[in-house]
Amino acid sequence: MKKVTVVGSGIVGLTSAILLQEAGFQVKIIAREKFDKTVSSKVGAIWFPFEILPKEKTNAWARMAYERYESEHTENNGLSFIPFITAYNAESNTDWTSQLPQGRVREAFSNELPDGMEKAFISIVPLAEPLKYLPNLFQQFLDNGGSFYQQEIISLSETSKLDKYVINCTGLGAKKLCQDNALHPMRGQILRCASLPLISFANTLNKGALSYVIQRSEDCIVGGTDYENDWNEEIDPKDTALILERLKLAGVKDKPEILEEIVGFRPRRNEVRFEFDPFYPNVFHNYGHGGAGFTVAWGCAIELADIMNQKGLSK
Repeated sequence: MKKVTVVGSGIVGLTSAILLQEAGFQVKIIAREKFDKTVSSKVGAIWFPFEILPKEKTNAWARMAYERYESEHTENNGLSFIPFITAYNAESNTDWTSQLPQGRVREAFSNELPDGMEKAFISIVPLAEPLKYLPNLFQQFLDNGGSFYQQEIISLSETSKLDKYVINCTGLGAKKLCQDNALHPMRGQILRCASLPLISFANTLNKGALSYVIQRSEDCIVGGTDYENDWNEEIDPKDTALILERLKLAGVKDKPEILEEIVGFRPRRNEVRFEFDPFYPNVFHNYGHGGAGFTVAWGCAIELADIMNQKGLSK
């Protein structure tokens, strides 16, 4: 059996590892932090291709991921399918709607829209609750014979020596690891709140004024911010106030019960890096998924496993 090492244990690293196992590889994961300390553990994690390119590839990855979520949907693994309202206008890229199965998306009626939203789709999409779903994936990886080692890798040279083949799923960490100037943080501040009496929605039309609510089984995520090249890891009370004000504008009159304030950095890039390294040809890069890691990770992993099989590496 061929061996491969995955670097990174967020949603992209875990899905890559599992698909490689399914393709016949013996896989180990090496990561600076375990999955429950990654940015993947902090996010709303709903299927929606937010701030990710190139659209032709990401549309295909999103479709494959949707199908994978359908196939593995069970009662207790942190995965569900929920109605989701998404605003759009004449400038919006709405190609993603064609990736959903028939009957899963339609134009929202005016009486279904949050206040201040003029046009939107309403779709049925996967929601993965990270605090339940990521542990499930990690256990699946271990049950498949995988092994995990906590270690910080500091250079591509070091990465290339980890195994015969190495998959780089380090997210924003790839900025330093790969000296990648195209990769930068998109700072997200969100509120974890008690459940709210409204349908999940996202309004991404106004850059710098992102607004969304994601209802989960025991709480909801209210967001958010989308600040480019912002490395501030601290909770900003001004951002909390802005998030609450946007929620009020969407029609929520009463202040929600805030359970937690959270900051994380989306790994934003001009486009996802999905390729073998030109200087270290045994290293495959899979990072830069913006705000759509949970949306496309399974699709990327499926294509990655196909690439490795096509090279005749799995047997």
